Amino acid sequence: MEQEVWRFIDSGDCSPEFNMALDEALLEWHSKGVIPPTIRFYGWNPATLSIGYFQKVEKEIDLEAVKRYGLGFVRRPTGGRGVLHDKELTYSVIVSEDHPEMPQTVTEAYRVISEGILEGFKKLGLDAYFAVPKTDEEREGLKNPRSAVCFDAPSWYELVVEGRKVAGSAQTRQKGVILQHGSILLDIDEDKLFDLFKYPNDRVRERMQRNFKNKAVAINALRETPVTIAEAKDAFIYGFEKGLNIQLEPYELTEQEMDYVNTIIKTRYANDEWNFRR
Repeated sequence: MEQEVWRFIDSGDCSPEFNMALDEALLEWHSKGVIPPTIRFYGWNPATLSIGYFQKVEKEIDLEAVKRYGLGFVRRPTGGRGVLHDKELTYSVIVSEDHPEMPQTVTEAYRVISEGILEGFKKLGLDAYFAVPKTDEEREGLKNPRSAVCFDAPSWYELVVEGRKVAGSAQTRQKGVILQHGSILLDIDEDKLFDLFKYPNDRVRERMQRNFKNKAVAINALRETPVTIAEAKDAFIYGFEKGLNIQLEPYELTEQEMDYVNTIIKTRYANDEWNFRR
């Protein structure tokens, strides 16, 4: 069977507002049929705390700590919880809901897209597998997460190695298009991460941080030789091509496309009204 050609964009390290604006622009362009399905890799400069679309900043986030660490801050167009984007490879996938290979349900579409991430982990020599909540309690936990921290627990079909979550993803569907983006952790600073959230008291924080160690892990904690960003990119390009049975074709944004992304930045992601509105 002939492989479908998808677009591949490697943006490198960009500002938080640019990262979210470009993901939104890609969704819009794909909805209009201007671009084919697209996979994008990117990093963050500065390191950034992103929060989910529905999170309440005042209640959950310690903005003083965000400032103290010199981090960027942005609200994602997708749901989910807070993510510290630091030593990681971030990916996004943009594809139509009615693509012949895309299931209609959100969880099954997660599974199909995440096949690419699964194959990437395997390429790095890690025995990754999909998280599938088995008990009623685990399923209930997905609906009502106890923590504002994204990597606190795996969701349906997220990637797990040795029982711990290694990639966190979020998805939105707008204008007939699926946007799924997520973090593939190379390293993680747990103290810094937990400093960024509010807790009822120190005991709760300590308990949550202790539990976190049992639930999440970064790639380089699982390997004898650390993985560089370049190696991770190669592995996950291979993974997406194999997992989705596609061919990726590199693409650079045009000047007009960049202008459009900058317009979205001004109206949304660089705007306090958007980032702090809840």
